[in-house]
Amino acid sequence: MNTKFFCLLASLGVLATVNAVASTELARINGTVITLEDFNKRYRDNLKFFQFKAPTKKGVLDDLIKRELGVQEAKRMGLDKDQDVVDRINTVLYHALLEKKLAKDFEQIKISDDEAKSFYSKNPELRTSNIFVAVRPDASPEEVKRAQEKIRKIQSEQLKPGKMSFAEVAQRFSEGPAAPMGGDIDYQTRDKLDPAYYETAVSLKSPGRVSDIIRTQFGFHIIKLTAVRLWDDVDRGQVKRQIFDERRAQLFEKYMTQLKSQAKVSTHPELLKD
Repeated sequence: MNTKFFCLLASLGVLATVNAVASTELARINGTVITLEDFNKRYRDNLKFFQFKAPTKKGVLDDLIKRELGVQEAKRMGLDKDQDVVDRINTVLYHALLEKKLAKDFEQIKISDDEAKSFYSKNPELRTSNIFVAVRPDASPEEVKRAQEKIRKIQSEQLKPGKMSFAEVAQRFSEGPAAPMGGDIDYQTRDKLDPAYYETAVSLKSPGRVSDIIRTQFGFHIIKLTAVRLWDDVDRGQVKRQIFDERRAQLFEKYMTQLKSQAKVSTHPELLKD
């Protein structure tokens, strides 16, 4: 073969490559190309979300062009450097990372009925009533003291045996939306209650017992345990969801601990003020 033949082959190869690239170019927006492959992927993705009326190919292409026009205009305006936008982008990246690294681990979480029953025996669904005096998170020491004195007075003067029922005291002296119902907040699972509230309520064990004054993140409470839902009456799917959430949180913490161990992290907790 002579040199001219090799040159001809080379030129044909280049031409074939150019033609292959050109053949897949479906649209061009200010120099940015939407390829046929890009379109087909987006079109297939769109089909997943339509059960009764499939999107048209022209409609999907129009949407892709509008999206690209919008992205280019946003960058022209410098929105990709705006701190609020950057924060939102980083949030998307953060969730994408968790999905990429942990989704398969989450899918492998399986909970049997026996596991759910064992968990429920330690974390039952409780019905409680409470007498409540609110304390704002930013309350001053004087405001906390006044709230504490108020609930102590209710406890010592109004909850005397034979004077009024717990529900009557709650109706008259408690704060918050549960007061008109005698302080009743109905059945609640562990994950729906403040940890200090739930631990106090579950430690009462027997319905009818009343706690001492406790403080939660919301304020001061006196709690009455009114019922414990039996295992046979429980929504077992809900119990399994609680276990799933706990195990998912454990996997998340394990992964983040691993990331943290590979990074240089310094904190100054002394700067935080309660």
